[in-house]
Amino acid sequence: MDKTKQVVTEEDLRLAFEGGSSDSTSSNKSKKHNLDKSEKKFKKKDRHASSLNKKLLVMLIIGIVGLVGGVSMFVVALLLPRAEETALEFPSIPSKVKEDAIYSPLTGEPLTDASLATAPVVCIQTPNGTDGARPQSGLNEAGVIFEAIAEAGITRFAAIYQNPSAAVIGPIRSLRMYYLEWDTPFDCTVVHAGGADDAIAALRAGGYKELDESYSYMYRGTYGARRWNNLFTTSSYLKKHSADRGYNTSEVTGFARMTPDESEKNRAEALAGEKLDITAPAKGNTSNTTAAVSEVTMRFGGIPSFNAHYVYDAESNRYLRSYENGVAHDVYNCSAEDLGERNPEDVCQLGQLAPSVVIAIKVAERKAADNYHESIDAIGSGEAYIFQNGTVIKGTWRKDSRQDQIKFADEAGNEVKLAPGQTFVSAVPNYGSVEY
Repeated sequence: MDKTKQVVTEEDLRLAFEGGSSDSTSSNKSKKHNLDKSEKKFKKKDRHASSLNKKLLVMLIIGIVGLVGGVSMFVVALLLPRAEETALEFPSIPSKVKEDAIYSPLTGEPLTDASLATAPVVCIQTPNGTDGARPQSGLNEAGVIFEAIAEAGITRFAAIYQNPSAAVIGPIRSLRMYYLEWDTPFDCTVVHAGGADDAIAALRAGGYKELDESYSYMYRGTYGARRWNNLFTTSSYLKKHSADRGYNTSEVTGFARMTPDESEKNRAEALAGEKLDITAPAKGNTSNTTAAVSEVTMRFGGIPSFNAHYVYDAESNRYLRSYENGVAHDVYNCSAEDLGERNPEDVCQLGQLAPSVVIAIKVAERKAADNYHESIDAIGSGEAYIFQNGTVIKGTWRKDSRQDQIKFADEAGNEVKLAPGQTFVSAVPNYGSVEY
């Protein structure tokens, strides 16, 4: 047998056994190449998918970690002590009043010109008898008024003015020692017509600025009904006297005062018809206000025509002053023009006196050595009743020396700041009474 043919036959048999023939050898090689190429593409896609899965896994892990961290912080915040809440800061509410606002040292009211705060002050001794002294003139312009018995149960005023404008001020009467002691802290020119011997001696020895009865700066009214209570002055005369004597300024030591904003806040809180609770809804009309004290009576003694009675007027936030006998305390409100030496009855209009603050101080009082005039301890301390913004503060007053201003404190010993505006301080004898 031919060996070549035998080899071919064996090769044919092998190919036949593997499922092909010699003619399909090249085709099989091509298929194998294609299979290898497909396998490489599949492996490449597999590697790419694996890479994406790894990225997704990393992102998932990061998300889970962030979520767990956020939840942990929230839980920690909930578990922190309540004290941490006090560390929170809130924006402040700006005040309506400018920080550089200037207030009167006498009344606590805003001033349009800073120079007015040191303008000359005058303290005028003004009668309150029923023997022609009433109605007084210009008393509505006084920033502070002290009231006390002068003699025989008859009250008198020490009225303190700064920057007055009234065309007529008065009447003017004599000085007492206790009025001088109340006048002194205001660094004023003491305006009077004579006085008790001890008061005049202290006035001259102390080198006070003063204006005694003078027809250069005062005049007598012509109405006989006023009798001896007819000595008047004018704002123009007072300013001229100050200029002529070189009394160009006054260093006023006034009372402790609230600013207008503080006073309004104090009034709103004190008179609120319903106290607000931020944790519960209001039950009524929160705009309602109710005065804690609507009426006040101060008895200096047993004469109703000199005992003072006040009715609080919520609309004006003032105290309408009358006498216990029911007669309104009317005073002449006068023009700011220089009208010359005129009777107040001829050039002024009547209006009821209505201070913003009313204070009663209980004082030790007795007859003076002449057994007619009064002796009052203006230096010392005692009970005080402060009526302002429709409320009352019961406490004490204290004045340590003639030069020192009176200070007021509540029952806990805290200094009381007064509301701005005209202030009436009445020295009620220890045997008198204050009712409200």
